[in-house]
Amino acid sequence: MLFGWEVNWSYVLILPLAAGTLLAVMFLQWWERRLLGWLQDRRGPNRVGWFGVLQGVADGIKFLTKDDWVPPFGDRVFFVAAPVIVCASMLFVLAVIPFAPSFHIVDVNIALLWFLAMSSLAVYGVLLGGFASNNKYALLGSLRAAAQMVTYEVFMGLSIMGVVIHAGSFSLVEIVGAQEQLWFIVPQFLGFVIFLIAGLAESHRLPFDLPEAEHELAAGFHTEYSGMKFAFLMCGEYVAVIATCCFIVLLFFGGWLVPDFLGFLEPLVGEQFAGLFWFGLKVLFFIHFFVLLRAAIPRPRYDQLMSLGWKILLPLTLVNLLVTGFLVAWARWGL
Repeated sequence: MLFGWEVNWSYVLILPLAAGTLLAVMFLQWWERRLLGWLQDRRGPNRVGWFGVLQGVADGIKFLTKDDWVPPFGDRVFFVAAPVIVCASMLFVLAVIPFAPSFHIVDVNIALLWFLAMSSLAVYGVLLGGFASNNKYALLGSLRAAAQMVTYEVFMGLSIMGVVIHAGSFSLVEIVGAQEQLWFIVPQFLGFVIFLIAGLAESHRLPFDLPEAEHELAAGFHTEYSGMKFAFLMCGEYVAVIATCCFIVLLFFGGWLVPDFLGFLEPLVGEQFAGLFWFGLKVLFFIHFFVLLRAAIPRPRYDQLMSLGWKILLPLTLVNLLVTGFLVAWARWGL
């Protein structure tokens, strides 16, 4: 109770979480460029601030001060709305992510469905951006993005059904709790690999950045974008990376749970802060893995990407689902 009003303290996290995520995006784009520079034996950003750490701030100022240009041959309403849809849909995903045992905005029993729904909503923003630009490169990029995202959403959804079968719930808190004895990476390793590949394709990360392939499409669906609109599109991509890494940790690596020999931190700082620390450490590991893939793997052709999905990943996800269902039924009812 605060000044006579009933306060739901989980909602107090909304603004800090959104602001913290945007700050993390600003830092992440600098760190990615810096890490890629080291991996490719070049300097990377190193002029603005210590080790170039203020490069993200400089880029933000540049985006803010650029002219708010809209192509006269495009559709102004949808051209402006598209970046907002992409960024907002990814930020909405954060509402159901539990960062620690009680550190979340809302815990619902359809959290996984919410994640799939919001990631699907981003497709509309990409499509609108490409069509409203009235540019052939943007149009081709948006069509590629729509086909790629719709395709890999199928495998993303099917790959996590094994986790749902093991946990018996769509709630992320309950899924993490079901991993106290054994992380789901062990019984669901195939599901993890498929989810990882689908996450890369959904977030348009290399080597699956074919909707933005600069060697053939100039910049793809955001060719005509600049200034803050371009910043919103890039922000949506980086938030998608962060959200995907969070879900990888929650679904397959125990969330904030750690083995007993690493439980020394909990008596010192408490359960919430210890859980937040271990969860953040796992997420950072996978973010670095996404960055390393960008430096190590070449971009495939578009037909190879679609063939990988429908000819290889679809059969594997169905086999994984059938085997998981059979084994769980055998263990529980001795069928």
